[in-house]
Amino acid sequence: MRAQKKFLVGSAIIVVTLSALAYVGYTQSKTYYHTISELSTLPGPELRQRMRVSGNVRAGSISHRDGRVDFVLEEQGQALPVSYVGTDPLPDTFKDGAQALVEGRLEPDRFIAEQVQAKCASKYEASPNSAPGAPTQPQPNPTPGQSKNESRGWSAEKG
Repeated sequence: MRAQKKFLVGSAIIVVTLSALAYVGYTQSKTYYHTISELSTLPGPELRQRMRVSGNVRAGSISHRDGRVDFVLEEQGQALPVSYVGTDPLPDTFKDGAQALVEGRLEPDRFIAEQVQAKCASKYEASPNSAPGAPTQPQPNPTPGQSKNESRGWSAEKG
């Protein structure tokens, strides 16, 4: 009977430990999306949560400092200073005027971002004359070794 009691106690400890680790992992991985204008209306506890915020990078605001990159996000007349402290390199599409999504936490004077994503530049958007129903021009056939997208002037570059 004594061995059975030890087994039950050991099993209970393992189950409680795994449950606690699962709960902590779940709560730390939750991120909420907020707009820059919403940040001033959030109550205290929500300000300390991990969150995502998006906006446009203010022209001329990107500066590389010791171990971080500082910039300003703008959205609907509101500005948010951001410091990126992550270890991954910034995306190639991250530049002045780009739409960016930052993930991290809000400090009293700035947003500390651990991840930054940037949308592709507008050069990948459809041109105004390619509206639905507009006449299309015939496209040349690709030469051998050239994809259809390359023959149309598109590149395989991700953005």
